[in-house]
Amino acid sequence: MKHITFYSAFIRLFTLITLCFAGFSFGNNLGLDSYEVYLNNKLILKQSVNQPLNLRVLQLGKANDKDQLRINYMHCDVKGAGTERSIVLKDEQGNILKKWGFANPSTSNLSMEISVKELLQLEKANANHKLSLYYIANGLPKGEMLGLLRF
Repeated sequence: MKHITFYSAFIRLFTLITLCFAGFSFGNNLGLDSYEVYLNNKLILKQSVNQPLNLRVLQLGKANDKDQLRINYMHCDVKGAGTERSIVLKDEQGNILKKWGFANPSTSNLSMEISVKELLQLEKANANHKLSLYYIANGLPKGEMLGLLRF
């Protein structure tokens, strides 16, 4: 009798734990900032900010002077884009090499565009440095690293 009661309690506990794991595995990344980076209209990076930095690499090896890099950054707290937005190019010491400012977005257009030609010129001028793009806005004054540039 004691063995059957223990077994029944164990089965209930195991079922509860399994249901919890199953429920959390289908959850969305609610409450997290996220962003998408496009080269022209092709998605090259989609990230949530909780993902490791080593996964944040922008492969631009096939890009040319006429291409455009488009970034959509969505804040979790404002359910869209931030205000006073900018994209900053930094070297590995954190020195700002270039800053692009963007107007406050309308509800239909959250994107920020940068010419690949400018990035290629900056990469040539700073060939011995590792370059990274950062997003800065009112709600994120220290910035968020979008990714390392790889040409």
